[in-house]
Amino acid sequence: MPNIKSAKKRMRQDAVRQMRNRAAKSELKTLVRRVLNSVKEGKLDQADADLRVASKRLDQVAAKGTIHKNSAARKKSRLSAVVKHAKGK
Repeated sequence: MPNIKSAKKRMRQDAVRQMRNRAAKSELKTLVRRVLNSVKEGKLDQADADLRVASKRLDQVAAKGTIHKNSAARKKSRLSAVVKHAKGK
């Protein structure tokens, strides 16, 4: 436990940021899973809509620094490839 006032404040800030980051990452997992489930069920229109929502949120979370921008780009690319492949069938 820190004794210095600024270190105590830093711990409080870190705790708030950790909760915010954890919530954002959990939301991303949910959005990605939603896209994949839509594709699996054959709801391609719904998959397109879910993909747009997931892509936007991935960019937002990457802009905040919660995940790396390349990680967000990779996830978006793979999701769009899955949706595109499903449309081709």
